[in-house]
Amino acid sequence: MLLLSGVIALFYFIVFPNEIGFILRCPLYDTTGVYCPGCGSQRAIHNLVHGNFLAALKQNIMLILGVLALLYHYGIVLSNSIFKTNFKSILNNKKVLLIALAILLLFWILRNIPYYPFTFLAPTN
Repeated sequence: MLLLSGVIALFYFIVFPNEIGFILRCPLYDTTGVYCPGCGSQRAIHNLVHGNFLAALKQNIMLILGVLALLYHYGIVLSNSIFKTNFKSILNNKKVLLIALAILLLFWILRNIPYYPFTFLAPTN
């Protein structure tokens, strides 16, 4: 998992997604013009690995929050395995995952409203 993440990070460090034709574009956006929750993620990853956090947030804030949640969760797992602790990740709670899903669905709806302030949630091209 760590190796795959490193390869993806290296790829997006080298390549800017808008300049390469073979990278998969969002089929939902291409066919309907509706942003999915993942739209802008490739550009966000590119900006993130270049240290441009504000630009990454502008592309897809949910991706950044998801990365932070994964770092938290796997930090707990790593801490438990190295230091033999017994910390519990809140991401193992079904209620927390349902709340996260509800937030993701709300994000999906709000980022497609073409009026201020919701336009800040839509990715920039």
